[in-house]
Amino acid sequence: MTPLIVLEAGACPLPLDNVDTDQLIPARFMKRPRSDGYGQFLLHDLRQDATNPACALDQDRFKDCQIMIAGRNFGCGSSREAAVYALADFGFRCVIASSFGDIFASNAVKNGILPALVSPEHIKILLAHQSVTRGEPIRIDLADQHIRIGNHSIGFSIDPVWKTQLLNGWDDIDMTVSYASDIARFNQSDARARPWARPDRSTAQ
Repeated sequence: MTPLIVLEAGACPLPLDNVDTDQLIPARFMKRPRSDGYGQFLLHDLRQDATNPACALDQDRFKDCQIMIAGRNFGCGSSREAAVYALADFGFRCVIASSFGDIFASNAVKNGILPALVSPEHIKILLAHQSVTRGEPIRIDLADQHIRIGNHSIGFSIDPVWKTQLLNGWDDIDMTVSYASDIARFNQSDARARPWARPDRSTAQ
């Protein structure tokens, strides 16, 4: 997984609440192999309505965006990880929202996407800012947890374990391996403290 430390890219506005995983990728497209690329199906049905804000994805000024700015409860609904695949395959590395579906946020981190949590008031500021409406780059610094846009600096929240994983490009196994020396010390200490808890290999056949 590619580490995410600083991201400077355009931000696509999606001023909608309760965008669920079925809207992110309708179930009928999940029959296709991931190798086909799920990005083409991102928000597919919403984008069929020319009046829907999701159509911003099809506008030239947002076509290379790597950041999405959405409303509350983003990624609610079913636990399908394919919803995150669709975002990742489209090119997104970060979603900024005022709340997330829990399973979606966890899946996002496992696929290298930052779920940046900000207040509803800050969402309004971001969506209205001319840098966003023009498709100009904004800067996200994960290390200090700030979004910088024009003269604004907006803090965001993220679980500290997820932050560590994204900064290092670690999946769950990598995260566990990073504690290898601590685990070894515990095993040695536990073996001394509780020798009776370990199998007696002398009688093994």
